[in-house]
Formats: sequence, structure tokens, C-alpha cells
Amino acid sequence: MKKIKAWIQAFRFRTLPLAFSCIFMGAFLAASNGFFNWPILIWSLVTTLFLQVLSNLANDYGDATSGVDGEHRTGPKRTVSAGLISQSAMKKALIVFSLLSLCSGLWLIFLSFGDRWTEIIVFLVLGLGAIVAAIKYTVGKRPYGYAGFGDLFVLIFFGLVGVGGSYYLYAHTLNLLILLPALSCGLLAVGVLNVNNIRDIESDKLAGKHSIPVRIGRANAIVYHWILLSLAMISSCVYVSIVNPRGFSFFFLLVLPMLFSNARAVKIKKTSEGLDPFLKQLALTTLIFVILFGIGQVLFG
Repeated sequence: MKKIKAWIQAFRFRTLPLAFSCIFMGAFLAASNGFFNWPILIWSLVTTLFLQVLSNLANDYGDATSGVDGEHRTGPKRTVSAGLISQSAMKKALIVFSLLSLCSGLWLIFLSFGDRWTEIIVFLVLGLGAIVAAIKYTVGKRPYGYAGFGDLFVLIFFGLVGVGGSYYLYAHTLNLLILLPALSCGLLAVGVLNVNNIRDIESDKLAGKHSIPVRIGRANAIVYHWILLSLAMISSCVYVSIVNPRGFSFFFLLVLPMLFSNARAVKIKKTSEGLDPFLKQLALTTLIFVILFGIGQVLFG
């Protein structure tokens, strides 16, 4: 039973609402433009589930082997560092979830494109890139997450690629305007990462992890956080203003009090325990934003 609890802890299912947000955004945008397919949505979610768990396991393993998850860590300890799961067992899990992600992604690609080989190859490369990126974030000799490039990775894969790629699976075409709400998803996901990095700023300094908050300092990281959340809302407002400027299409602005609460907490909360709940709060707020955005576009578009 303890082993099962340890693996559930390592999977970190609380990160799934954020991962699923870009998939739902792509589906809502496709539906609002007359494209939708339930099997594609289901298999997109399954593939994203496997990729997110893979990323979480790699993060657990990487933080332990690099020393980031050491005695000075202020956030919750990972399972490998805590001795709940061995390094060898975690390595095997990384292989298993890499294969699950690959198989699920291949089925999703063929389900969408059939024998359209050009698109199959492009999406296969993107899928393999996502698997490699999930692992290399914290694993290897030069993990890019420790060099401060995690924000860029999250913006691309949780925003532009996640939403744009999801939309293309339905529509087989890409409307460049959808990159605006895709940018919103990506910026909010970067916001979640920023809260995490502000929370761990002192322990990351000691471990040699050069996150954005470590590089620019806590005060500037708070300003950066306000900019991320503000630009996320502005991007979607611009999209709706161009595509469907009706009152109910701006339904998503109901999340503004939640975003303000998060930004205020990042400014005033000084301890790890005080900041930690706002990781989950912003992840759930992102999902709520996507759902409200989708309702505004699909029902009132």
C-alpha cells in the first residue's frame, strides 16, 4: 500500500488540470469553427496524461540525482529523494511512460490523419520532441529547466504547440488567430511555474538551479508574474474582439478576481507553505478560464 501511495504521489495528478487546459482550448476552438471529434479529444487527453506523468516522474528523478531536492528544499520533497521509490524503479517508470506516450500519440496521429503521411511525420516529430523535452527538463548533464529555459518550454508546449497542435488534429488547417488564446494558455502555465520557482527561490540558489526568479530576483519575479497574467487576458481579449465581439464571448473575464488573488498572494506570501496552495489555485483557474472561454465561443459564437 505504501508503494502505491508513493507512485500516486510521484504521478502528481494535481498538475493534470493545467496539462488538460491546452487540450480543451484546442477542442473548444475547433468546435467554434465547425470542427470536432470525440475520439480525437479522448485520445488527446490520454496522450497528455501520459506525457504529464512522464514529465513529473522525470522531474522527481532529476531533482534527486542533481541535488536540487536536497536538505535545503523549501517545497515538498519528491519520492526518490525521500527514499520512497528507488532510482532504478524510477528509471523503469520513465521508460514505461515514454512508451505509453509514444503508442498513444501514434494512435492519435493515425486517427486524425489516416494516410496523410506529411502530417503524420510532422506530428510524430513533435510528439518525440515532447517526450524528449519532458525528460530533459531536469534529467541529464545539462537539464534546461535548471538553466532558466523552463518558462520557454512551458510557453511552447502548454500553449502554442498544445493548443495549435490540438486544433490542427481536428481541423487539418491552422488559423493563425488561434495562437492568441494559445498564448493565453501558455502564459498562465508559465505563471504556475513562476509561482513554483518563487516558492523555491532560496533552495534553488543553493542547489545551483538558475530559474527565472533566481536570475532576476524575487521583486522582479513578482512583476514578471503580474505581466504573465495580464498578457494572458489581453491575448484572449484581442482574439475575441476580432473574431466574436459579443458580450458573452468575454465570459472568461470572470476569472479576473481569481487571477488577482493569485498575483496578490505571490506578492505578500513569503513562505513556502503560504505560496504552495496558489500553485494549485492558478492551475485550476487556468482550467476554469478555458472552460468559460469555450462556453463563450461555442454557445454564444
